[in-house]
Amino acid sequence: MLFVSCMSKRAIFYISVFLISVQLISCKTNNEFTEKVRVSLRNVGHQLLLTNQDSTSLVLPIKELNKHKYQLTFQSNLQVSPDSLVAIVKRSFYQSELPSNYRIEVKECLNEEVAYSYEMMQSEENAIVPCKGRVLPTSCYFIDVQFLKKENKNQYFFYGFVLLISILGFSVYQKKKRKTITDTTLNNSLSLGRFTFYPEQNKLIKEAEEIPLSNKECELLTIFIDRPNEVIKREELMKKVWEENGVVVGRSLDTYISKLRKKLKEDASIKITNIHGVGYKLEID
Repeated sequence: MLFVSCMSKRAIFYISVFLISVQLISCKTNNEFTEKVRVSLRNVGHQLLLTNQDSTSLVLPIKELNKHKYQLTFQSNLQVSPDSLVAIVKRSFYQSELPSNYRIEVKECLNEEVAYSYEMMQSEENAIVPCKGRVLPTSCYFIDVQFLKKENKNQYFFYGFVLLISILGFSVYQKKKRKTITDTTLNNSLSLGRFTFYPEQNKLIKEAEEIPLSNKECELLTIFIDRPNEVIKREELMKKVWEENGVVVGRSLDTYISKLRKKLKEDASIKITNIHGVGYKLEID
């Protein structure tokens, strides 16, 4: 929590953009993976039907049960040979470059009981392939394929590394920006609490944050800084900022004072006080 609180809003924004980008890339990758699984499983279904001398009935649309689980169904009954099933799935998945860790369950349509199942792992010694050679009689079957999630530590390391580089890069950028702003304070600037005021550029700078000022706000602030902790009458402010420009307004002074207060509020040592019936005073501790 302390780390997050120390980061600027802009840093958090850039990190959020990075994480969203990673998420979008991940979603795109998942969609591509699903399409590859569908194509591969349709091929598995087609090959199984051919082993049954069936070249006319259909392999029904592949169902995605969840993120890593899919279901293969058939239009007609078929006989399932575990030997053929294991070989066909392995060959098809290899050609489609699908993961080597998966669990296959052949289930009966009527009661969804598992008629045959096996588990294949990248390491052949860890694979569990029982009952090869025992052919399942002709019946209605569907096949569930569960890809076994293997934690990709390299992927997490990559994302963490990129995130760290992003934070460090942003930190370097911020330091350079602060240095540039510090260098510009040597000319045409005024110090005001935690702010640096640039009257010729109509802006305030606070800790690398630039706060733009309108022409009227800039003129008012210049008058206040020239006479800190001194009451300045409303008439004088109106005359210098508005009347000398040939414009006379009513409540504009109060409006612009309010805007200045909002822009200076982050420094508690500075405040513009209303002296009722007289004018305003810039109080600086």
